[in-house]
Amino acid sequence: MQAADSAQTYDGLTALFEAARAVRERAHAPYSRFRVGAALRDEHGAIHAGCNVENAAYPVGTCAEAGAIAAMIAGGGRRITEILVCGDGAGLVTPCGACRQRIREFAGPDTPIHAAGPDRVAKTFTLAELLPESFGPETLGD
Repeated sequence: MQAADSAQTYDGLTALFEAARAVRERAHAPYSRFRVGAALRDEHGAIHAGCNVENAAYPVGTCAEAGAIAAMIAGGGRRITEILVCGDGAGLVTPCGACRQRIREFAGPDTPIHAAGPDRVAKTFTLAELLPESFGPETLGD
């Protein structure tokens, strides 16, 4: 049974990686030329993807993670169970601070966040590792 669980985890990660890598190719990054794709799995098992979309007015652009989250919400999902971010570079590409907070709105502290380059997953973190002592919806109370 453990082997099957491992295979499912691998297959699930492969599906996220392929979705993020494919959507990364569609990124609109004419200024930085740094394309990013993100794919997440929601509580229903559906995969939603998004890519970065730059704008000449830099603060107006959209991160890949924000696009994937918007696609999840539009598709009826409300909870991120896992997310993968795939960047162009060989270095470790993790969500920016704003995206870490966006992810936090829909994910718990143990949610896996995979950082990948175009060829492989480089490292996996939990949300708590990337955003310790975070501010979330429960902080506001009822």
